[in-house]
Amino acid sequence: MSTVQGAGVVVTGAGGGIGAALARRFAAEGARVVVNDLDEDRIKTLAEEIGGTAVAGDASQIVEAARDALDGTVDVYCANAGLASPGDVLADEEVWAAAWDVNVMAHVRAAKVLVPDWLERGSGRFVSTASAAGLLTMIGAAPYSVTKHGAVAFAEWLSLTYGHRGIKVHAICPQGVRTDMLTGAGSAGKLVLAPGAIEPEDVAEALFDAMDKDRFLVLPHPEVADYYGARAEDTDRWLRGMNRLQRKWEETGA
Repeated sequence: MSTVQGAGVVVTGAGGGIGAALARRFAAEGARVVVNDLDEDRIKTLAEEIGGTAVAGDASQIVEAARDALDGTVDVYCANAGLASPGDVLADEEVWAAAWDVNVMAHVRAAKVLVPDWLERGSGRFVSTASAAGLLTMIGAAPYSVTKHGAVAFAEWLSLTYGHRGIKVHAICPQGVRTDMLTGAGSAGKLVLAPGAIEPEDVAEALFDAMDKDRFLVLPHPEVADYYGARAEDTDRWLRGMNRLQRKWEETGA
């Protein structure tokens, strides 16, 4: 893909799963890639594999270091780090706060650093790994669902505010992906996500297709578009359907 040849790309949460797949794909297309994760050993191994640079640490705190590693220029920022955060409304406030910090505020903090430079240059690309839960919702995971809605909303705001000034934005919203996060989703993930789960490489492919077509929503599971449309067309009917799914989950021993 010629648009990323030589581009400076940052991928957070790249220690495995979707992040690692994105990093490999960008590198294969000729980009200069910085990979980030809390697990320093994993990203060092990945960086060696793809000829990139590893910058370990909290995703919301490494933008300046990543930019320095790319000689001062970040062309594409993939805000991919995330927390699954299962639980209902009774989840501890610490769980809610952590989900909000990683799934939303890390994106805000990155954009706060990147956007001024992108506006000055007239170009930049922000990729938010959200979730189908950010368009719909996910049973058994209130903090995750709510904060992924926030991630989508922030990506939408970036796009509508700066789209005419050269900033491209994409929101990746897959359902089940065969990663550690799916394994950690427990019985709800097994019921809802596992049957249609795809590989992380499929998500990377969907992103590149969306970039080619300048499309905001990245839907590696095309059926999500139908669910999203049904939700908007008749929200009450959609909620009744989701409640039936909730009851089925409870009956199976949630």
